[in-house]
This record gives sequence, C-alpha cells and structure tokens, in this order.
Amino acid sequence: MKQAYAAVSREKAKPLILECIGIEEPRADEILVRIVASGVCHTDLVVRDQGYDVPQPVVLGHEGSGVVEAVGSAVKDLVPGDHVALSYAYCGKCEKCLSGTPFYCEDFFGRNFRGTRPDGTCPIHDSHGKQISGCFFEQSSFATYAIASERNAVKVAKDVPLELIGPLGCGLQTGAGAVLNCLKPKPGSSIAVFGAGAVGMAATMAAKIAGCATIIVIDLNDERLELSRELGATHTINARRLDSVAAIRKIVPAGVDFSLECTSSPRVFRQAVDCLGTPGTCGLVGSSALGTEGTIDIGNFLFGRTLIGVVEGQSVPSEFVPQLIEYWQQGLFPFDKLVQFYDLDQINEAMADSESGKVIKPILRMKH
Repeated sequence: MKQAYAAVSREKAKPLILECIGIEEPRADEILVRIVASGVCHTDLVVRDQGYDVPQPVVLGHEGSGVVEAVGSAVKDLVPGDHVALSYAYCGKCEKCLSGTPFYCEDFFGRNFRGTRPDGTCPIHDSHGKQISGCFFEQSSFATYAIASERNAVKVAKDVPLELIGPLGCGLQTGAGAVLNCLKPKPGSSIAVFGAGAVGMAATMAAKIAGCATIIVIDLNDERLELSRELGATHTINARRLDSVAAIRKIVPAGVDFSLECTSSPRVFRQAVDCLGTPGTCGLVGSSALGTEGTIDIGNFLFGRTLIGVVEGQSVPSEFVPQLIEYWQQGLFPFDKLVQFYDLDQINEAMADSESGKVIKPILRMKH
C-alpha cells in the first residue's frame, strides 16, 4: 500500500479536505504514477457539487502529469521513470474504441465517472482503511500518487516541463480538438467562440492554427478578451454590454461558419446556434450538470445547420497531446499564458479563483 496525500471531496459543494490516503499497488494492466502536477478543470467543480452523481467521498482530478513509478505485469509500453500526461479513460475493447474513436467508448461515462474500477473496487482507501471513490478518469490526480492505465497515459519527452502539461489531457485538448478534430474549419472560415476560459482560449489558438480569417471571442471579462486577441482573436465582444448575436452579425452579416459553446449556459448555447450562417455548425463542449436543458429554434436547422456535441475534442490522446506539445514548442499554442500555479494545499483557493474567473487555468503542484 502506497501512502499518499490527497484532496478529498466528502460533501456536496463543500471545500475539499487534505488527507493521508493509501493507494494499492497497480494491478496487471495498471500503472502507479507519482503526480507532479494536476490542472483544475470545470468538470472537477461540477462533480464536487454533484452535478454528476459520482459517489462521495471521492478524490477528483483528471489533468494529471507525472512520473511512472511502477507498472503491472501486462503493461507493455511504459516503464518506471517514464514521464506521462494523463487523459480520459476508455475500455479499449468496444466497437467505438477499436474503430479509433475512444472518445465515444461505450463505457465512457462509467470509466470516467463511476468512481470505481469496472469490477466495483477502488485502489484508494482512507486512513481507517475505508474505500474512497476514485478512478476518476482513471487517475484521481488531486493526490501525490495515482493509479492509471496504460491507455490513458501519454508518454512525453523528458525535456517537456511536467508541471505544465497536465491540462493538455482534458481542458486544452477539448478546446483545441473541438476545432481541429471536429469542426475542421477551412482556411478563411469564420468562427465564434463563446467563453474565454481555458477551453475557449484553446479553441481560439486552434482556430488561428487552422487559418480561420475571422475569430470572434465572446465573454464577460475584458481582461480575458484582451488576452484572447493576443492568442488569435480578430474580434471580441463583451456580452455584458452588447447583444452577442447582433454584434456577431455586424462583423459577419450572413452569420459565422462555425460556433463553439464553452460556457455550459443554456442562454449562451442558444446564442451560439442563432449566430450561425447557412449551413453553419455549432459545437457544444460546455460541461453542464445532468438534466440541464436548453431551447433552440428548430427552423434554424432546416437550411443545413448542424449541432454537434464534442467529447474531449474528439481526440485520441496518444496522438493529439504530442501534437499540442509540438504546437507549443513552435510558439503556435502558447497555453502557458493561461496558467497559474498553486500548491495542493491551496486547492480550494484554486477552485475559487477558477469559479470567479480570476484565473483561467489553475495548476496544482505536488510536494513530495
């Protein structure tokens, strides 16, 4: 049993508690990772507040990065000492996984949100030996050590800064992948990105990489809008002062070719649909609590418009995370401008700063 330090969510919408925990040795298909850092994602906040019904107490965290410390007997491509970024979980056996679309895994929700392994066990126990829910995205990286699988661990070069790259496994992969893997805009296209958080900023940088001629970013925060211009936005709209749809149509009278909804707000979702041109495609990536409903004008879709939900940027992490690292090294994806670092014992401050909009992407650094 490995001793570790973790932030545990024990009550709905309450601050996380720092505790000593025990972590089992990895099973045959598992790896033990010494976590160096972990990003804080909006989904962690949603689950803390029980927007998704993950059993509490639970160790959250799903943007981990670190060093492989031990591997199970069936692990083939990783060895102790390898540097890895951790991403989402998938079974690797269903039709969707075998066809190269693991983001549509038939057990995606279970593997990422069940709180246990598929057999109902969990490798995490509290100081009294009681099982704690974990296996969150097959990592639970708000801890100094985590059990993951070979499938969701992406090996990276040892000269890549581990403390920085965790968010590539989820939030940044989601935004960039929504543009590059899903919407696939042609050079010269127009796109409206609703929300200038980490996902929206990643989408903005990706739209620039894709060669979009018009990149409109909509948010309520002027500082974020200013940063989005630095990262690739050609136009910005403060939705607190302007009607977003009307402002977009002043820039692109016929409506934009693409839009991306990153806020999880039903009202903003409607705006992302209404600003489309013909045909036009809206990608939905905002992570709302289950049961959240939104309305659309059905007539909007009679002229070839498309609405698509985007999971994890439709990314295969082993391929896309290294691509994002390469873009970063080339200066095309400067996601380091989005981050602020915290120690693990500052996790509740980091979450509060994320919720308030003070910080775009908090990253927790672990002390060992």
